[in-house]
Amino acid sequence: MKRLLETKRLIDILDIHPDIALETLQRARMAAFTLVKWLLCSVLSGSVIGLIGALFYKCLQYVTNIRTTYSFTLFFLPLAGIIIVFIYRLTNEADNTGTNLVITAIQSNVEVPVKVTPLIIISTLLTHLCGGSAGREGAALQVGGSLGDFFAKLFNFDDKDTRIMIMCGMSACFSALFGTPIAAAVFSMEVISVGVMYYAALVPCIISSLTAQGIAGLLGVTPTAFTIGDICSFNISTCLRLIIMSILFALVSIAFCYMLHTSSRIYSTYIENPYIRIVTAGILVILLRYLTGTTDYLGAGAPVIASSFLSSCAWYVFILKMIFTAATLGGGFKGGEIVPTLFVGATLGSFLAPIFGLPIGLCAACGMVSVFCGVTNCPLTSFIISIEMFGAASIKYVIICIAISYMLSGYYSLYNSQKIVYSKYKTEYINRRSH
Repeated sequence: MKRLLETKRLIDILDIHPDIALETLQRARMAAFTLVKWLLCSVLSGSVIGLIGALFYKCLQYVTNIRTTYSFTLFFLPLAGIIIVFIYRLTNEADNTGTNLVITAIQSNVEVPVKVTPLIIISTLLTHLCGGSAGREGAALQVGGSLGDFFAKLFNFDDKDTRIMIMCGMSACFSALFGTPIAAAVFSMEVISVGVMYYAALVPCIISSLTAQGIAGLLGVTPTAFTIGDICSFNISTCLRLIIMSILFALVSIAFCYMLHTSSRIYSTYIENPYIRIVTAGILVILLRYLTGTTDYLGAGAPVIASSFLSSCAWYVFILKMIFTAATLGGGFKGGEIVPTLFVGATLGSFLAPIFGLPIGLCAACGMVSVFCGVTNCPLTSFIISIEMFGAASIKYVIICIAISYMLSGYYSLYNSQKIVYSKYKTEYINRRSH
């Protein structure tokens, strides 16, 4: 009673209408409850998903070492494909659309079953073990999304909070595997609908992402980082050259999306049986490896990415990586598209560096984040990931490339379920699917 009188006296002193005061108190109480709820849920989910993500990372390292040590594992790629198709059909997930399913779940409350986690982990490990050209972050989004959905059910969340929990899981697993927690948090909010950010998920995504990276770090997972080296002066001449390069980055990002979607469509059209389709893809990758005479394009290609910052790449390197990746993922193998995207961007930038008279490391960095932006339509994430991977010294250079690549890459995307809510060219609501 005494506290109520004191509250009324304070309201009278501040000359606040009682209804407004009551509404303010209710909002403050709801905000405090929401903060505590998401802090607890984010730390818990970030810890669990960070642990799983770190173990996944270690397993990927292990199978990659086996592949590079024993080159004959490549010949088991068709068999690995058969196993992948079998386990997906056995668990009634033959029609699983991968990362597109996770994005759709956030848009329309479709369930991401928890069984997706072991499926995508096993199939990605098999793909990498036998030399398929794929990444790991796409798998991380699926692992995080399915586990986020699981936690939402565990906490008995409603549909709206389930969406946030899925984004929370995506951020956590991406952060654990890639070591860029801020970019991971923003990416899951930005990639769903172009032109709209789900800011209600900001606190959960940030906390879970940082927690997951902390857990991964304790287990020895090192963040992805590159040294740019020399940086040229920032002047009009440099800007003009960067603009021209950015146009090329945008065109290559469109070509990469087109190749991935077209290869999948060609495989499905001409080879209806999924077993024969994936075996064909495996044989095609084996043939490509021996036609090119190198193993550089198998797996994620991390050594080539690292070397692209030190010396200029040949003109065909980024093209061959796109072909290998389209042949692998289009046929039904699992993994991710993001690391191959970074490979394509870095090697393209590295190739263009001596042509435009710019430092190799700087051009590789600009190409990496620009092509990433072009295929994901996530400029803010691309800018943040550039800072986390390269440091702040290159921000003026990369932001020009990112902005132009975003504008000129059109409505193409790695993810067919991604929505383009607002136009890239004018302040106009369009709400359409990406290509």
